[in-house]
Amino acid sequence: MGNGFRHGAFALPIVALAGCVSSPVDYETTPVKIETAKGTVTCQLYTKDLVVWDRAIDRPATMSVKEADSICNAEGERRKRA
Repeated sequence: MGNGFRHGAFALPIVALAGCVSSPVDYETTPVKIETAKGTVTCQLYTKDLVVWDRAIDRPATMSVKEADSICNAEGERRKRA
């Protein structure tokens, strides 16, 4: 059989699987604002089961992305335990 058949045989299952993958947008909650000593951080939180996705979507210029994301992750964890 030609090379195209062997590779084509795997294409259908991959395409079918790709249709089952959800987007993070499907799990977003309303963004929340967290007041910090450096200013307001706006967090995009996800469902309680997906706090690992929680991230900052806006932060003060004096704050690093990593620091802002940590604040949002901590907020997600806090809400998960509540």
